Amino acid sequence: MATAKAPDRFPAPPIEQVDLSSVMRALGEPIRLAMVRVLADGRERPCGELCQQLDLPASTGSYHMRLLRQAGLTRVRPVGTERRISLRREELDRRFPGLVEVVVGDADDVA
Repeated sequence: MATAKAPDRFPAPPIEQVDLSSVMRALGEPIRLAMVRVLADGRERPCGELCQQLDLPASTGSYHMRLLRQAGLTRVRPVGTERRISLRREELDRRFPGLVEVVVGDADDVA
């Protein structure tokens, strides 16, 4: 008998459903833009580490990370009690070629 897969508690929209206006709206907030720039290095981070790196309270960080996920920019992967966040860079590059590179800018500006 096949075991049913548990529903994803942190779903990101399929990349085909991500629209540019939602992405740009999410990136219009400096905190979220800073988060994307940090995540652009391709490393998956625990949410707490990202908040600490950007000197954000956990509640503020959670709010902004949720908006990035809902806009389709990031994915969240639960690992035990941790939530690890990563940028959907490859998918975003296929959907909107060059966008991530423009958003990230100069690597020296990354937080």
